[in-house]
Formats: sequence, structure tokens, C-alpha cells
Amino acid sequence: MAPTREAIRDTVENYVRAVAKGTVDDVLALYAPGATVEDPVGTPARTTETEIREFYGVIEPLDQTGEVLTLKIAENNAAFLFRLVTHLGEQDMVMEVVDVMTFDDDAKITGMRAYWSQDDMQTVPAT
Repeated sequence: MAPTREAIRDTVENYVRAVAKGTVDDVLALYAPGATVEDPVGTPARTTETEIREFYGVIEPLDQTGEVLTLKIAENNAAFLFRLVTHLGEQDMVMEVVDVMTFDDDAKITGMRAYWSQDDMQTVPAT
């Protein structure tokens, strides 16, 4: 049975919250065993828990906030635009990313592809 729209919405919101403020374990808890991460699209996919853990471990210590701006759900897939702000003292780095995810029956992420490039990052005065 496919996950409900509400379950997918909860996973997406929890994902953005975990990426911004959580731990690697918080993020990995949202992924199904055997999941893949291609972030950004065009880079080699991370296909093991060790690779995915290492990837998210880089951002865990950062002071960040995040919010979902737009979310579209179709069957067991979601595409969403979110904003991630990394607070760097007197400056903030603002990045808007489109993620496309697939989910298993339990609304766990089975695949994630992130669409962004360096051009999508802006440095602005801290707010």
C-alpha cells in the first residue's frame, strides 16, 4: 500500500528540519535501507549508509534554518523547493534547492535527487 500524502508531507517536513537543525541520525532515520542520494544531481550517487552518513555529517555542525517553500506529491513521489540558510556570523548563506524523492510504503525515503548548483547560493548580511 502506498504511503498517504500526509505521511509523505510529514517525512519531507521532518527531513528539512533534520537537515537544518538535526543530527545525522535524525536524517538517516527518514531513509529506508538501500536508499540512494544524488546531491547535487550529476554527482555520483551515494548508495551505502556509510556514504550517506558521511554526506550529512558535513552539515550537522552548522548553524542553519530551513523551510519548505513548495511541495508537490504524486503517488509515492514528492518534489519540493526548500530554503536552507546557514548562519556564518555576520553573513548568512542562503540556498534554495529542489529535491525529488521517492518513498516506500512506510513513507521512508528510497531515493533523493537534489537539484542545485553553486549559482544557487547567495551570501547576504545576517538577519
